[in-house]
Amino acid sequence: MTIHTTHAGSLPRPRSLVELYAKRARGEDIDEARLAEEGAAATRWVVERQRDSGVDIPSDGEQVREAFFLYVQRRMSGFGGHWTRQQGRELDNYPEFAEARRQSMANQIAVSNFEPPMATGPIEYTDPDANRAEIDGFKAALDAANGTFAGAFMTAPSPGIVMAAMKNQYYDSDDDYLDALATALRVEYEAAIEHGLTLQIDAPDLALERHISYADRPIREFVGFVERIIATINQALANVPRDRVRLHVCWGNYESPHDQDVALREILPTILTANVGAIMLPFANPRHQHEINVFKDIPLARDQSLIVGVIDTCTNFVEHPEVVAERLERAAEAIGDPGRILAGTDCGFDTSAGMSRLTADVVWAKLRAQRDGADLANKRLF
Repeated sequence: MTIHTTHAGSLPRPRSLVELYAKRARGEDIDEARLAEEGAAATRWVVERQRDSGVDIPSDGEQVREAFFLYVQRRMSGFGGHWTRQQGRELDNYPEFAEARRQSMANQIAVSNFEPPMATGPIEYTDPDANRAEIDGFKAALDAANGTFAGAFMTAPSPGIVMAAMKNQYYDSDDDYLDALATALRVEYEAAIEHGLTLQIDAPDLALERHISYADRPIREFVGFVERIIATINQALANVPRDRVRLHVCWGNYESPHDQDVALREILPTILTANVGAIMLPFANPRHQHEINVFKDIPLARDQSLIVGVIDTCTNFVEHPEVVAERLERAAEAIGDPGRILAGTDCGFDTSAGMSRLTADVVWAKLRAQRDGADLANKRLF
């Protein structure tokens, strides 16, 4: 047995690709053919870099998407306009930090997740060809890389994060909107499996929304939201084998105090009811690394694995392999079986084009450190 290495999906995009996405997000005309060409080239590049960095289970780095959920507006009907999404409650307590963060973001050439479109019409999946082209491009890059990968995965957003971020201005209720999103996203969920890939559902909403849209409401209401999203995800996965799906949950991939984050203990029992074979959670950052011990009291289902966040995606510190190994060893102790853990990152490295604080060279070094740390843990645990 061995601990495989993976990550949360998004990887650094070349500067020229970021600039194209940023221009399009500002409403400027761009050369779509050039965008497609650069996206394909970037996909080949990130697959090669994952191979060279020792990643066992790679993704396409989301190179042909401008952000981990915003891209759906180009594959689905019904989205239009823009609104300003509120930021976390924690920033209210740190006005100096909030202003410094605002100024820093204002100077970035990037695509913002905080000014998304809204649902202004019926939501339907209208461009399956774009999804198929992304899958085909990824598989071609895997073949060209000639790597000894243990598998590969494709990401797709949770209907909950789309509902929360791209607010409802059309449906009579949010439940109706959520159901429409789940039906549309089901196209991507099933396509990943049909083409031999593992599906990763990105669901930061299951933790993040506690300190955003549920900041001033009782915890029981937020847990009710989590229950509703998990039930909807399970319905969307009706035709998908449980062991081919992993669920990524986090508290938001950004540097900030994070002292208003919901405790994992509050939401884990519901998260574990998801019909998935693996749960991916961040345990490298200083706010949540202690919560790996929650699994001693609230265990995984017998057929579930844990993808352990052992690399922090919000700092340019390159983790020492010994630190990575220690984090994996602690996880193995908490789970009770080293054969049921994988090494991963806390979140994506560039969840919205240009928003990463990390440079590409640091990202590849971090993934190599993850590989080296997993090798150390493998020697000690098996």
